Amino acid sequence: MNTETASLGSERMGTLMRRYSLPCTISLLVGALYNIVDQIFIANAAYLGSYGNAANTVVFPLTVIALAAAVMIGDGCCAFVSLSLGRGETASARKSVGNSVVLAAASGLLLCAVYLLLPSPILTAFGGRVNEETFRLSREYFFWISLGIPFYMFGQAMNPIIRADGSPKFAMASTLLGAAVNIILDPVFIFAFRWGMMGAAVATVAGQAVTAALALWYLARMKLVKPRAGDLRLDRHICAKTLALGMTSFLSQISLVAAMAAINNMVRKYGALDPVFGEAQYAQIPMAVVGIVMKFFQIVISIVVGLSAGCIPIAGFNMGAGKKGRVRELFTRLLAAETAVGVIALLIVELFPGALIKIFGARSESAYYTQFAVRAFRVYLSMVVFACVNKACFIFLQAMGKAGASTALSMVREIVFGVGFALLLPVFWGLDGVLFSMPVSDALTFLISLLLIRRTYRELGG
Repeated sequence: MNTETASLGSERMGTLMRRYSLPCTISLLVGALYNIVDQIFIANAAYLGSYGNAANTVVFPLTVIALAAAVMIGDGCCAFVSLSLGRGETASARKSVGNSVVLAAASGLLLCAVYLLLPSPILTAFGGRVNEETFRLSREYFFWISLGIPFYMFGQAMNPIIRADGSPKFAMASTLLGAAVNIILDPVFIFAFRWGMMGAAVATVAGQAVTAALALWYLARMKLVKPRAGDLRLDRHICAKTLALGMTSFLSQISLVAAMAAINNMVRKYGALDPVFGEAQYAQIPMAVVGIVMKFFQIVISIVVGLSAGCIPIAGFNMGAGKKGRVRELFTRLLAAETAVGVIALLIVELFPGALIKIFGARSESAYYTQFAVRAFRVYLSMVVFACVNKACFIFLQAMGKAGASTALSMVREIVFGVGFALLLPVFWGLDGVLFSMPVSDALTFLISLLLIRRTYRELGG
């Protein structure tokens, strides 16, 4: 057995978590910053402002759809490879990698084609017609972002596969380099060239192309599970197992898209009934603000998912090797870390919401912008600690090979509660109902997570 692989079953758990979770967290955090960096520069460009922010919010869920498909392939393959290596089944692991490469490339091209063919109905479905200027900027941004979808999906899908191959630092470095390109080009294109939304999108696509190119370079030099030409031929059984293990990752992202679509449309509908935001010059503010709050939440969740996803190879290998005591120790450490992340995030949003909104151009906006943003941060993310623990529970169950339980819990949170309350509560409380839909969903899901956490400890001998 390879020395790197063997260490998963013997090295100290704290050391393994640092080695695997830290690079994974940085990779996902940097990936989240792609869209957030765009929004920061857009917000501070006087000729774009809250209209550009609102347009970015409209397009954001459509990039998450691409991410959902990519992580289903990548995280599923990562879990499959780790479980296979734990059982000594190297050929199956290699086949999963080869199939995942093909699936990632094909799905990226397909989604790109759909986006380019149907931009107007897609943007309308996600609340793009809040006003004409927002819709115009949304179309501009969406066109260029769509061209980069194949690069984005390939890079994101390969990232967890590279981690499973024992190279978490390379996975992190490839994402960091792509993000650096985006950060450098954004101000050049937006402020110097004044390319507007096109400039923000082109900078993002350039960074995504760099990450994808580095992933392709690594695939030819894999250490543990280097695929052969025959492994690229799709195998129905391997694909089904891989995608089943990645289904929780897919649902956690795609259901977020459903929730964002519901929220965007409720914001548009009930914002129009508000005495302030019903006025044409302020109509885009709720959409822009909710998008900003979601972006901050995405940063927090990227840390949470990074910590959890980094544990997938460790948990998968030890479960496959029958070392349940080590898996139990890993679960305990992970829950403690995720709770700490949630507490820090809660303190930031409750104590410093004004400072957060200033980053996104509040100085050049009306007082209504700041007032609504402060309330949105404090209410929408009031149960963020529960959200962090819930997400850790989803992903750890997936890593243990319990795709069914993980998928069911994720579906309840994101679809039943997330979409359901986003549609129901605004009927009674208007825009406030939109804001309260998130904490209500997280609190109820946490009650279910507690039951699953207790059952998991019993199964692991705790």
